[in-house]
Amino acid sequence: MTKHHPKTAFSACPHDCPSTCALDVEVFEGGRIGRVRGARDNSYTAGVICAKVARYAERLYHPDRLFKPLRRTGNKGEGHFEEISWDAALDLIAEKFLAAEARFGPETVWPYHYAGTMGLVQRDSIHRFRHAKGYSLQFDSFCTNMAWTGYVAGTGKLAGPDPREMAKSDQVVIWGTNPVATQVNVMTHAITARKKRGARIIVVDVYETETMKQADLGLIIKPGTDGALACAIMHVLFRDGFADWDYLERYTDCPRDLEAHLGSRTPAWASQITGLAAKRIEETARLIGEVKRTYFRLGYGFTRSRNGAVAMHAAASIGAVTGCWLLEGGGVFHNNGAIYELDKSMIEAPELKNPKTRALDQSLIGRVLTGDEAALLGGPPVTAMLIQNTNPVSVAPEQDLVKQGFAREDLFTVVHEQFITETAAMADVVLPATQFLEHDDIYKGGGHQHLMLGPKVTQAPDGPRENLFVLNELAKRLDAGHHPGFALSAREHIDWMLQASGYGTLAEMEATRWIDLQPDFDEAHYVNGFGHADGKFHFRPGWGRSAAPNKPSGDPMGPWTRMPDLPDHWDSIEQTDKQHPFRLVTAPARSFLNSSFNETESSRKKEGRPEIWLRPEDAALYGIEDGARVKMGNRRGVVTLHARHLETVAPGTVISEGIWPNASFEDGRGINTLTGADPVAPYGGAAFHDTAVWLRAL
Repeated sequence: MTKHHPKTAFSACPHDCPSTCALDVEVFEGGRIGRVRGARDNSYTAGVICAKVARYAERLYHPDRLFKPLRRTGNKGEGHFEEISWDAALDLIAEKFLAAEARFGPETVWPYHYAGTMGLVQRDSIHRFRHAKGYSLQFDSFCTNMAWTGYVAGTGKLAGPDPREMAKSDQVVIWGTNPVATQVNVMTHAITARKKRGARIIVVDVYETETMKQADLGLIIKPGTDGALACAIMHVLFRDGFADWDYLERYTDCPRDLEAHLGSRTPAWASQITGLAAKRIEETARLIGEVKRTYFRLGYGFTRSRNGAVAMHAAASIGAVTGCWLLEGGGVFHNNGAIYELDKSMIEAPELKNPKTRALDQSLIGRVLTGDEAALLGGPPVTAMLIQNTNPVSVAPEQDLVKQGFAREDLFTVVHEQFITETAAMADVVLPATQFLEHDDIYKGGGHQHLMLGPKVTQAPDGPRENLFVLNELAKRLDAGHHPGFALSAREHIDWMLQASGYGTLAEMEATRWIDLQPDFDEAHYVNGFGHADGKFHFRPGWGRSAAPNKPSGDPMGPWTRMPDLPDHWDSIEQTDKQHPFRLVTAPARSFLNSSFNETESSRKKEGRPEIWLRPEDAALYGIEDGARVKMGNRRGVVTLHARHLETVAPGTVISEGIWPNASFEDGRGINTLTGADPVAPYGGAAFHDTAVWLRAL
């Protein structure tokens, strides 16, 4: 083997993306990684991956990567550290955690994590660690809650038609997601349908995304108004005879009530709310009614609003009115999470979990760390943290509070990271972490149906260690007990889980690379009934009692008693006023993934600089020229960045793509300074795309 003739190894993308792509990785002599490509023989990835992962060697061999454990020597946030040994670092962490426990009890320690890796072993072993010690639990609320809650309120199950069926559709509706930037494989299958079947692509969003530029019909609506659009579409379907009454009577709970309710939800009514012309709504509804083999691909973006669960449920209800579920290439898909029946008990040790232990809301970290009694759920202060797979000082809402909290001298913070992120810069101890090609793990694809093996492809450099190593070593030093999961390697965990789940062995999966777990047509299309006990799609969810994959242990959250009984526009969004005339949407950038990749030169070059985009006529009202520096703010804080005029943004809307480091803003305050953390009804979540702001030219 020479440098010019690499071997090909296989893996799976670990990042927080529904595509979870199957990868072919070039490995040169000596183990150096070259180009990363999509696996052509995986039926969903189909040889296509995003450009940022294709360039992964840039991240793997980045000069700023961490290699040694570090101990803080200066003030928090200054980035002054000294190198120490792994044993010294782990011993210090154990000493500080035990001292914190002795003073306040185990709940004073909060292991905090998220989706920097989606690997089931490396990500989720932190639960075994927290359960064994009785440390505070984490209520996950950043990303999925409103979307999953809204979808499952209708279907009763987080699963839908085979995503590969998009290629067999006559019409694909991509709603509230920008797959060209965030999950490119959606476009692979939608474009296949266009090429082979002449399928039409319809895109709904709040500005002209790269996805909308490829659409046959693009609908730009105001943020937080998706429920109104969905209701007006269904109004037309009922009014003009496109509703499939045989399907409705057999498969839905209250179709006559819905028809009556939607009688006043006309296109003219929705036009006033969405900003979309009534004739465009009529046209869209007619196309959906006339083309029954329509595949709805519903995203996450439009649900990151205070009415997000209601919006998702309304959009998902359209397919139940047309009956498109009964056709191959038809139906409504959001996520396939429920098809993976995995026994993760060795990884997570749920039997060690104390049901009385508090679960602190991930999104409320700023309030938790600044001593808010409600956020602390009546328990002790958080005085020690272990952070893996997330960068809250950049990505969490209410950034001013988050920074205040991490600056506390009485908070002992450990960050296990690949780079000195802004969270790592606030740490007392920083531990160097492996990257995905340097450890073993296994992944499930929320946007498809494959359980994916991600084996170690190359040896890590001297220093970085995997998550599992850190957790197991700390468990020894903290007298966390003798759960067998602490003695297993990642490969042993994978093998145990596969066998316990009835999916074979690790050796068998190494031969196949992935397992296709797609249910058959009847199950995926709910031909024998939906996931609720009555087998019906629920137009009337019963919010607060509705099924959901991630419900809080206590009461429902937010103003849930005011949620509409049937699909509707729920005007619970953060309202504009004279002081805050614009609505901010913090959309994903094509070259970043949350705060990952914003350290790589190629991604930063492609994204340029922190900006907002707004319509020229909106900018003119406030004397904001194209390219001008502006301040943008609300009661949560103020940020400084540049403005760009863009005709194809919804009126009264400003778009900010990507989570740039706070340091990339001239005043050191990033975009999440402005976003709120108040829990969204009915089961929590952060409304990252629902923020009222003012603008001022500089």
